Amino acid sequence: MSPVRRRRLVAANWKMNLLRADALAWCRTVRRAFHDSPLRTVVFPSFPLLPAVVAELAESEMAVGAQDLHPAEKGAHTGDVSAAQVRDAGCTWALCGHSERRRDHGEDDALVMAKVVAAVRHHLTPMFCVGETREERQQGETWAVLDRQLERFLAAPPERFALAYEPVWAIGTGETATPEIAAEVHAYLRRALAERLDRETAEAVSILYGGSVTPDNAAGLIAQPNVDGFLVGGSCLDPEKFLGIITVCA
Repeated sequence: MSPVRRRRLVAANWKMNLLRADALAWCRTVRRAFHDSPLRTVVFPSFPLLPAVVAELAESEMAVGAQDLHPAEKGAHTGDVSAAQVRDAGCTWALCGHSERRRDHGEDDALVMAKVVAAVRHHLTPMFCVGETREERQQGETWAVLDRQLERFLAAPPERFALAYEPVWAIGTGETATPEIAAEVHAYLRRALAERLDRETAEAVSILYGGSVTPDNAAGLIAQPNVDGFLVGGSCLDPEKFLGIITVCA
């Protein structure tokens, strides 16, 4: 069987940044340059920006996703949003298990999986995030952490999803995993998919690297055989830097 050709995917996670005018200017700049690109691109704005970004990117090849969602359909959950609400706002993707949600909000694997289930129920494609902290890496626990984070997810995987490897020790620190480290971890994740699901599925899933990606280090990372794109944080706020990463991947 010939290997599946995975279309590269680059995602922009704006986190808690940008106001409406800046967001619209960002979309116009990137959309113009992104025309006819072979890449898939997803933008993850904060909740208040979703309607404006969805409208601005309408009829483009760029998708919009939610940075988070609540697993319940509705109810007394002040400050939260449901999968139905973000789908209604025009989202087609959802981040699940981002390291900052795990760290800042104490999200455990069970809660993350409940959010995955809610996302799929409303036809949102999950971008499932995994990764180890500096302490876990120093203690040689990287593989155990990844296995634990994947366990529930791969027990009942969605039909469509992407994985994002976030070395937590590299997020927002300016420290990036070397291409060799990224290659080793991504290969491990690909093997885990093949062993727990099947080889065809494993070859079709996009595995992104996310950890202080810049136009300068993107080329070395994307050259690795199991790195299929990036989940970009800080660098994506500057549309020219984000376009530089897209150019490297294209």
